[in-house]
Amino acid sequence: MAGYNLERLNFLIVDDNKHMRALVKTILHALGAKSVHEAADGADAFKELRHFPADIIICDWNMSPLDGLDFVRLVRTGKDSPNPFVPIIMLTGHTEMHRVVEARDAGVHEFLAKPISAKSLYSRVKAIIDRPRPFVRTKTYFGPDRRRRQMEWKGPERRKANREAAARAKEAQETGLSQDEVEALLKGG
Repeated sequence: MAGYNLERLNFLIVDDNKHMRALVKTILHALGAKSVHEAADGADAFKELRHFPADIIICDWNMSPLDGLDFVRLVRTGKDSPNPFVPIIMLTGHTEMHRVVEARDAGVHEFLAKPISAKSLYSRVKAIIDRPRPFVRTKTYFGPDRRRRQMEWKGPERRKANREAAARAKEAQETGLSQDEVEALLKGG
């Protein structure tokens, strides 16, 4: 697989199954990665992040005591998180749509279904490198922008129209129009 040289990237593999960790590590080494650390669950991974500057985390969903989804949320929003911006690939055998959405809404960059292959893992790493997504902070979310495609809007500018209508209504109130005339202006009349 010709492509990026991964030897300077630091990877952290988080999975409670030692065989899966070994498989992912072997694939990463075959792809050229040199620096790969492992953790058996989310709690150990969070401790590992304190002294290992991971560039990409590959995390299983089903673990205990701290599962992959809780780990992602802790990395993204924990007050003591060493790097809330680190790209995270969620690795799981559960690929139902609601799980993909839940992982995305927790702050995952990429989703990878088991069984994995070198090609599928490399494609997720490549996607993170090729298409970095800006981070977004709202009242209920912090993480990579969930929109994958930048679409150009071709419809009416709703917010702009609302601002213009509000400005006309304010002007109308200042000039002494009746309430009916103000409401007609707000409706676009």
